[in-house]
Amino acid sequence: MPHSGMSWAGRMREDIASARLRDPAARGGLEIALLYPGLHAIWAHRLNHALWARGWRFPARMGSQVARWLTGVEIHPGATIGRRFFIDHGMGVVIGETAEIGDDVMLYHGVTLGGRTRDAGKRHPTLEDGVVVGAGAKILGPVVIGARSAVGANAVVTKDAPADSVLTGVPARARPRVEGESTARILSVPDYSI
Repeated sequence: MPHSGMSWAGRMREDIASARLRDPAARGGLEIALLYPGLHAIWAHRLNHALWARGWRFPARMGSQVARWLTGVEIHPGATIGRRFFIDHGMGVVIGETAEIGDDVMLYHGVTLGGRTRDAGKRHPTLEDGVVVGAGAKILGPVVIGARSAVGANAVVTKDAPADSVLTGVPARARPRVEGESTARILSVPDYSI
């Protein structure tokens, strides 16, 4: 459903602009709109989430499964997602039912925002505004990843992290972000401490 009074078309334009900003391979708006499966998954999620919120659970779940088959991205219709969310490449991304994603968040392929329990209630992660998650990372349980944090490729996160953290390793350990530190370096060359 539109956010802050913004129309569906306005949100779609904002999503395309966000993809252009974050993907150096993006050549134009039409290419992004037609060929980016992560974007298609987000657009499908908005429709499915609106159905879920209105109590139309089966059609919402059916829609999420169709989107999964078409895009390779699984987003539960109960997940809450903010503005300008971008999934780069997308294949293998899984976002659980009680996940909460803030504004300006970016995920790479193979990321899981999953649960660790079958208990009812909040069981999936919360990613605050501006979080970036590297390829293959797993963030599990009802943890909170603070704003502007970066999670390195293949990290396994099971504990909360404050804002402006860098999380790397298996299990992931958080450290403060160094001023001027390249997000690209964090995501591609994690400092594993197994």
